[in-house]
Amino acid sequence: MPDIRYVCLSDMHLGADNSILTAIKPGSIETDTSRPSAVMSQLALCLRELIARNEGAEKPTLILNGDILEMALTDVNKAAMVFERFIELVFPPDGEALFKKDILYFPGNHDHHIWESARETGYLSYIRGLQPGAAIDPPNHTTKMFRPDFVLEPFLTSLLHVYPHLQDATVNIAYPNYALLSQNGQKCVIFSHGHYVESIYSLMTSLNTMVFPDRKRPTIMWELEAENFAWIDFFWSTLGRSGDVGQDIGLFYAKLQDHKQVQKLIANFITAWLAQTRQFRLLAEIEERGLEWMVNYIFNKLHPLEKQRTDAALSAGALSGLQWFTQGVLLEQLKAENNSAIPPDIAFLFGHTHKPFQQQMSFTGYPAPLKVYNSGGWVVDTVNISPLHGAAVLLLDDLLDTVSLSMYNQAVNPQDYAVRVEELTSPGTANSAFYTRVNAFVNNARDPWKPFSQTVAATVDVHARLLQTKINL
Repeated sequence: MPDIRYVCLSDMHLGADNSILTAIKPGSIETDTSRPSAVMSQLALCLRELIARNEGAEKPTLILNGDILEMALTDVNKAAMVFERFIELVFPPDGEALFKKDILYFPGNHDHHIWESARETGYLSYIRGLQPGAAIDPPNHTTKMFRPDFVLEPFLTSLLHVYPHLQDATVNIAYPNYALLSQNGQKCVIFSHGHYVESIYSLMTSLNTMVFPDRKRPTIMWELEAENFAWIDFFWSTLGRSGDVGQDIGLFYAKLQDHKQVQKLIANFITAWLAQTRQFRLLAEIEERGLEWMVNYIFNKLHPLEKQRTDAALSAGALSGLQWFTQGVLLEQLKAENNSAIPPDIAFLFGHTHKPFQQQMSFTGYPAPLKVYNSGGWVVDTVNISPLHGAAVLLLDDLLDTVSLSMYNQAVNPQDYAVRVEELTSPGTANSAFYTRVNAFVNNARDPWKPFSQTVAATVDVHARLLQTKINL
């Protein structure tokens, strides 16, 4: 029977106070980095239950598909300590490890700096190996998708090496896309965090196109990242290191979902701006109206982010972005690295939106619909319960069959929280043996599945109330 070979997690946002994988101090809105959250502990038990069912001795590979550490909205040291709590659960010093010691990491937008620091460290190693006067290649902005030269991640690898039993463990990075290909070349699974499906993350490209209308958007992944990496790294991945400013940005994000709070932010901004100027009263009133129009326009462009949308698993804008990404830069990279051959069976696995789903979707340039799986996110983004929000663990076997272990979707009734096993199949096609095997092991009336669902239901409620408290600050 097929064993689990790959376990894919995304959007854990470790260290963030809205992540249900981050512990919160009792009676507080402050994070507790000294212990794993109850949900994190229960998640580890669920993974251990499934992996223990593998018939072979080979352990699965852990794939971390972006936004694992929260580096925009909390201090890096806090995110690192919560990451350590996760490592202690899946690589216990006095128990059996769940995974191979070589972790694959594909950064997203909130941990984009993980990629930046890794690639810059690798570039320094390359420079040190040059002979005097030799030509110097430009730094890489991306890796290959197929059989990449993985970049050793120094920060998280060093964290692993703090533990005596993990001295030989590594965290290896590919960015932004990584692909597994079957031996016959007919089946392919592509991993990507997915932040480029939202236009805000390619803002520099959009601005450049506005200023120079004759210039076309990049069709090469390397060029797209080269244009936007500094923007992503600055605003979405390093602000947590900016002291009080980083904390205030977190509050800004939270307030974006509340219209009244947005209007307060706009009023505060305009009042502060006008206080810095000295004008006749008539001009001040004209400026106030102009400023109000301009700031409202900007806020409306930012609000809401896809993860805060509760009306659809993918908004019209995100769907358009997914089409642009898969039909453009992803397809070009696939062709360039696979001798122009497009496998007939492709699964595309991404996260970012915090709304798990699975759907067969047709895209121009592919011979058949793609099996699209979204792994959701382990965070509470809205104060109101949103059934579209939740998290899934994506599992793969040796044949590259993919199933979604849907861990939860938010629900008003705690009894409605339940783990589900889901798989995309073509009409008239039976589920794979892998799905049948995994599904047989998940029983929501028994441990560890029932306690997991009960714990998540209670924790989501707590974090929703904490988010409301932050918004009201």
